[in-house]
Amino acid sequence: MADTSTSTRLRVQQWDDDFFSEYVRESRFKTYMGTDENSIIQVKEDLTKKRGDRLTYNLVNRLTNSGITGTANLEGQEESLSQRAHLLTVDKIRNGVRIAEMEEVKSAIDLRDAARSQLKVWIAEKTRDQIVSSLGAIQTAYGTQVTYANATAAERNAWVVDNVDRVLFGAATSNYNATYSTALANCDTTNDLLTPDAISLMKRLAQAASPKIRPIMTKGDEEWYVLFAGPLAMKALKSNATFTQANREARDRGKDNPLFKGADYVWDGVIVREIPEITNLGTVGASSARVEQAFLCGAQALGIGWAKRTTSKTKEFDYGDKHGVAIEEIRGIEKLHFETGNDGSADFVQHGIVTGHFAVVAD
Repeated sequence: MADTSTSTRLRVQQWDDDFFSEYVRESRFKTYMGTDENSIIQVKEDLTKKRGDRLTYNLVNRLTNSGITGTANLEGQEESLSQRAHLLTVDKIRNGVRIAEMEEVKSAIDLRDAARSQLKVWIAEKTRDQIVSSLGAIQTAYGTQVTYANATAAERNAWVVDNVDRVLFGAATSNYNATYSTALANCDTTNDLLTPDAISLMKRLAQAASPKIRPIMTKGDEEWYVLFAGPLAMKALKSNATFTQANREARDRGKDNPLFKGADYVWDGVIVREIPEITNLGTVGASSARVEQAFLCGAQALGIGWAKRTTSKTKEFDYGDKHGVAIEEIRGIEKLHFETGNDGSADFVQHGIVTGHFAVVAD
């Protein structure tokens, strides 16, 4: 009697599914990913089911009417749902590993396992870095977004004007200037570090922005924003006496207190996360001070769209002496923006982020 053998094709598919699930689950940003409009990073996989290289995100704003009371007629008094759109383009991303037979005498499936850990680290770091880069990206046209590093001075100036109600330079809104470099130069290391007051101010800006930046809702109807900050900005925050006292005395005093773990901090309804990959913009502040961005995020701040989940491939080289394994996926990651008009030529506003700029002191 012959034993049943699992098809190689099925084993490969299972490997790919596990690989994708694991690297996404282990992402530093996985907590903030979800498929609905309440997520900071809204995930779409529409293109895994149909053809195309672009996804449209429907951006939903809060209802603002006061409503109808008593016996008054609601008919004819309804509020229109404010909806806008963001177009995200996907692209192929891939990498591979080649192993000589003398180094690794294994089957193709074993090669996948041998390369699995390093490829998973690579794709996870690639995704993380693209998320961080997207937090500071600038929308230049409908469907077109550039990183901060690649944006021109004119594009940065247009961005700061378009987002006047959702940017902060240092400790005060009065530091704002329509010329981006001038606003950065108003940040000094005396008054404009990341502080608890600055976090509260960013939260108020999110609440007062037009349209408002929606907080994410958790179980129990709690509302939260999340602040992603770089290491130098966090260094200043952690050394702030008010912030240190609040975490020392108002939270658990044991080993789970973030003061001892370097984990999440909480201030005024804002979860604070340190992201080491957020780097400073250079010596662009007052008296050549370094300036670092920090991003207070609400719902639909970023979008990730997959057109093709991770798949793996193998190949032989040099008459079979070397074997390679590669992974690839098709996806896009962008900060979500909406246009203020309907003709595609209007100004673009980031939907779910208040971007702060704070002076930092290098180690």
